[in-house]
Amino acid sequence: MSKIFTPTNQKLLTNVVVVKLKKGGKRFEIACYKNKVVAWRSKIEKNLEEVLQTDTVFTNVSRGQVAKAADLKSVFKTDDNEKICIEILEKGEFQLSEKERQSQLNAKFTETASNISIMCINPATERPYPVSIIEQAMKDAHISIKPNKSAKQQALEVIKVLKESIPIERVKMKIKVSMSLADAKKCKDSIRKLFVNVESESNEDQFEIVGLSEPGSYKELSEVVGKFSRGKGICEVVGLDCADGEKNVFSTNSALS
Repeated sequence: MSKIFTPTNQKLLTNVVVVKLKKGGKRFEIACYKNKVVAWRSKIEKNLEEVLQTDTVFTNVSRGQVAKAADLKSVFKTDDNEKICIEILEKGEFQLSEKERQSQLNAKFTETASNISIMCINPATERPYPVSIIEQAMKDAHISIKPNKSAKQQALEVIKVLKESIPIERVKMKIKVSMSLADAKKCKDSIRKLFVNVESESNEDQFEIVGLSEPGSYKELSEVVGKFSRGKGICEVVGLDCADGEKNVFSTNSALS
């Protein structure tokens, strides 16, 4: 890389974020531009030169202590500084600026609200709530989002809180189960009990049942099918039931189960 700076020069350090990685019993640091580390990890920024102040690897950036080439080779198994910098950049720890921290929290807040909009409906209208309505309800309930917890996991927790202030229910899942007739004989009744409403059932070439189920029942259904079919049966989410009509589900487990 073309740009090299002297870490002891305080003027050049005013726009630096230090990313630190402990590996092989040693500490390594790289100097990056502010706001660029998050952009790199989010795949927004792909040009490494726009992220790194220099491809020099340090043991202490603020003191200008450069890591020994022998240590880098021993620990990272390469003498390619760019590859070493990328590993530190992707796995190391760094201090977020207040602006970056708030941006991350805002993004996760919206992502959590979006998950709830997908997962739930207003039982009075049987339609999903717009994300903006969910966001306002979360603000009114003083919901605090945790940066290190997944949006899906937090959505499941927030739904319980929102039930105290707005009418909201998990949307039912349309599930299709298929397995051999011989295997189905052992578990038909158990499978039927996990459906709120059975839309169709066939016992011709194989056992096949389609119906609506509570989201929390999907895991149990899947386990029953897997156990009695020895992994040969199929349990899949094929849609969601709401007044807007059946919606295709992009992933059987993504935001629903």
